[in-house]
Amino acid sequence: MPKYTLHYFQMRGLGELCRQIFALAEVEFEDKRYEMEKEWPAFKSQTPFGQLPVLEVDGKFIPQLYAHCRMLATEFGFAGKTAFDAAWVDAIADQHKDFYWGDFKKFWWRALDAAEGDLVTDELTIKFGIPERDKFFPIIEKKLKETGSGFLVGDSVTWADLLISEHVSVIKRVVPGFLDAYPETKAHADRIQTIPQIARWIERRPKTAH
Repeated sequence: MPKYTLHYFQMRGLGELCRQIFALAEVEFEDKRYEMEKEWPAFKSQTPFGQLPVLEVDGKFIPQLYAHCRMLATEFGFAGKTAFDAAWVDAIADQHKDFYWGDFKKFWWRALDAAEGDLVTDELTIKFGIPERDKFFPIIEKKLKETGSGFLVGDSVTWADLLISEHVSVIKRVVPGFLDAYPETKAHADRIQTIPQIARWIERRPKTAH
């Protein structure tokens, strides 16, 4: 078994998906977390693209989150059972990436730092949050209804399930009620996060704001 080290900041953020893949596979890894101001500048020049997360495999660095996820999921059996399923897993992940880093971020990053109760009349919610939500989450609802398995692709858990369930769980906490029109999506997140390996990881992971 290779020696794995995940290099990321002291938060869940973009590092959490890989951590959950390791947890689901019950594979040990070093969870190396950096203080953004104190430790990160000294390490930055060592990374391939000057950014985190970086996955280290037997001393060799791999940049880019989705490259990590695809490699690990393929290695551990969470990338889809067939080439067709694997393509759908990638498609859902890529669609989420477009959603997350598109106009939704103009609402979402504000929401992460907003005071509780400060979002109902927030113009960013109306202009960006709701329209982008209503483009993306119908896709998730449709896929869940199509598979009928409780998973987004096929009949078993994939890294796409981990990706969506983690983001949905954070949305539910930060903006209560925001996803009430998408019950299948909310139920899916709850179901994935009660998988024993994932539930144990959530219980023991460092408590951070994001």
